[in-house]
Amino acid sequence: MSKQLDYHTIRAIFERFHEAEPEPEGELEHVNAYTLVVAVALSAQATDAGVNRATRALFEVADTPQKMLDLGLEGLTEHIKTIGLFRQKAKNVMKLSQILVEEYGGEVPNSRAALQSLPGVGRKTANVVLNMWWGMPAQAVDTHIFRVGNRTGICPGKDVVAVERALEDHVPADFQNHAHHWLILHGRYHCKARKPMCPTCLIRDLCPFEDKTQ
Repeated sequence: MSKQLDYHTIRAIFERFHEAEPEPEGELEHVNAYTLVVAVALSAQATDAGVNRATRALFEVADTPQKMLDLGLEGLTEHIKTIGLFRQKAKNVMKLSQILVEEYGGEVPNSRAALQSLPGVGRKTANVVLNMWWGMPAQAVDTHIFRVGNRTGICPGKDVVAVERALEDHVPADFQNHAHHWLILHGRYHCKARKPMCPTCLIRDLCPFEDKTQ
């Protein structure tokens, strides 16, 4: 775990991220708030690309909670059977769809607490939805952000909640909306777990990581 970086270094890092990609976007395909919730819930322990392959046809026939209920558990399971843990995920999607219909009039609520009350929706999923759909500066910490945050000192922490708090506390306000996207993409394509691409890293000179690759 690297030491927490100072304000000026963090600002310089995010200025570079912004210059390279002013409007970073999440890679999960969706058409509305409901399909975003479903896609993010399905992405646990799965790749975004794998989820997208499964949900393209699914969302053509079930893009609302009621349509998902009409499709039924077997129909949903058939669509997502290529995704890890698909049986449990299918049950959760059906349960959360039922709750959305019965308690929220078929609409997705936009508070973290309400989202987290839905089956299969944890804090990370809630934060992704709040950020991507409603533009709330919520920081969804996944394995990529946890790794990058601790390697670079942008947001070090012993667990995901600590890293999330460090992001909220230390990233300048004007970069908060896109912070988690920049860090996810950086971790996914550059600051990789086994062989980080340090020689071509955008922030190499600002990163204190001692085991840089040559």
